[in-house]
Order: sequence, then structure tokens, then C-alpha cells
Amino acid sequence: MTQVLGKVVTFDEFVAKYPDNTGQRYELYDGVIIEIPQPTGDHEEIVVFLSTKITLEYSRLGLRYGIPKTVLVKPLENESAYSPDLLLLNLTNLVNESLWKKESTVTQAASIPLVIEVVSTNWRNDYLKKYADYVRVASRREEMAIPEYWIVDYGALGGREFIGKPKKPTLLVCSLEEGEYRVSKFRGNGRIQSPTFPELDLTAEQIFSAGTVR
Repeated sequence: MTQVLGKVVTFDEFVAKYPDNTGQRYELYDGVIIEIPQPTGDHEEIVVFLSTKITLEYSRLGLRYGIPKTVLVKPLENESAYSPDLLLLNLTNLVNESLWKKESTVTQAASIPLVIEVVSTNWRNDYLKKYADYVRVASRREEMAIPEYWIVDYGALGGREFIGKPKKPTLLVCSLEEGEYRVSKFRGNGRIQSPTFPELDLTAEQIFSAGTVR
């Protein structure tokens, strides 16, 4: 279970104290420090699989992208900071990020072509809180409007309003199109449609199976 730690703090107070030397991950939700539970092996295998596939694709295309180990995403309009399961960085835009050098933190959508969360027991954070901060209405200048956000729900943990009934493993691609977000659902062997990587040859089933193959 996700653990809430201590009093309400500012982002500056958060980065001054966390991460600590325990190896534990923390996030900040509107000033509240959240301790992130240790992920399962299946969860991490899916992250490794996606990291490999996406790295191969941006390398093939010769793009100045990278997937860092630990980076915080901070929405400008609140005291929150998230550590995504997978964050694709546009390295050319980091010169415009004032928090990058000292705090390895990004705040601009131009720095984040793609962000991916692999759903675990705290699924509401991925479907609700992070969705709200990652991909709000782009017409509001102060909001992030990240171009593409994947929610990989390999365990079908999300509510029925998000993945339907009966609940099945589902991958949601939330993509920015003409100032609004389109949410596409993928299951089985249908090829995922990614605006960031239109030629990516990958299915939802391949991703879900990455967490079960032995």
C-alpha cells in the first residue's frame, strides 16, 4: 500500500530531502510526500521491455532522445512531482529547463515526447491524478500537455469506466491532437498506434507477455 509521509511540503523542500539513501522511491502529490511501493517483477520486466523497444526505435530514427534512470516531472501549477515508470526525454530541450542541472527535474512538455506508467495497486494515481497533471487541456497555457501518455494496465486493475467490462488487460494511449486529447485502447494483437513513433511495430499482447515469459 502507498504510504503517506509527514506534513505538507513545498517542491523545494521535497527535492532537498528526497530521494534519500535508502533506495526507496518517493513522489509529491500536492505537497504530500508519497512513498512508492516496491514494484513486482512482472511490472519491472514490462518496463525493461518497453525501454528496450523504444530505445531501439529512437536510435533507428536518429533522434536526440534518452530514457533516464531517475527524473522528476513537475507540473507548474501545483506542488507535485512524479517519477514515471518510463520517461522519454527530448535532450535538445533540456537547455530550457531551469530545474534540470541541479534537480534533474523537467516541467515543459517539449522535454517529454512520451511518458509511460505501468499500472500497479495504486492504479487510481495513473488513471486520475497523473492523467490530470500530465495531459490536461492544452489550450490552458499553464498546464503541461505532454504529447503522449501510455497507461499500461497489464493486470486489468483499473476501474471499469476506464477499461470496460469485463475487465481485461488494456493499454491506453492518450495523445494530443489539435489541442485536445484522444484516448485509444489497445488489447490483443492489434498494433499500437503511437504518434511519437508511427512505425513502432509493437502490440499490447507483446507488452503484457513481457511480464509473464519465463
